[in-house]
Amino acid sequence: MSRTIVVTGGGTGIGRAVALRFADAGDAVVVTGRRAAPLKETVAASGDRIRALECDGADPDQLRRLLDQLPEQVDVLVNNAGGNTDFDRAEPDSLESLSQQWQANFTANVLTTVLTTQALADRLADHGSVISIGSIAAEFGAGAYGAAKAALATWNISAATDLGARGITANVVAPGYIADTEFFRDQLTPERRAHLIGSTKNGRVGQPSDVAETVFFLASAGARHITGQILHLNGGARTTR
Repeated sequence: MSRTIVVTGGGTGIGRAVALRFADAGDAVVVTGRRAAPLKETVAASGDRIRALECDGADPDQLRRLLDQLPEQVDVLVNNAGGNTDFDRAEPDSLESLSQQWQANFTANVLTTVLTTQALADRLADHGSVISIGSIAAEFGAGAYGAAKAALATWNISAATDLGARGITANVVAPGYIADTEFFRDQLTPERRAHLIGSTKNGRVGQPSDVAETVFFLASAGARHITGQILHLNGGARTTR
């Protein structure tokens, strides 16, 4: 049976791969994002099987308008919107600019997820799934971005608790280095790339499709007893026990 899937930040990279994975399975997919052009590219890549809606997930008014365009029931919400906003600004040189740096990362990575999930809470189908994209940076300490992703992981525990009574699972997929995305804004040096790959146990770079398959699993019948968890997807660059 076809499900309704909403993927935020679905215009590029991981978000696009996730959206295409669900579309390939026959699900009805809606992607959201702030930029029209990448969203249109995702729709085109899907052969018009995906619907795109412009929305800034940190803007309550835009989220309310989004609800008017969504189906009455959403089976899976994938909170993918976010990223390291440090790449888009100069290094802080004052308390004011430092404050702006931290607020920007918090807004992009935490507020978008919290507000979008809350906005769609009543639409989420019983026994559905909320899957949020975290980062290995939350484990290693990466300034404002790492702190924001750590906050996202902690929020996920509350989401799992609040939604669990309806059989809705809430989990975080935390990737390591994933190639073919806009994350590094073309600022990743060959040396840094080699270091990131060398930090893995399997000696390979991650791909958006790796994340997409993990997200797809978490939304499947086989993952109904997995909730409140962080699934690390990094080739062993960060291990757990």
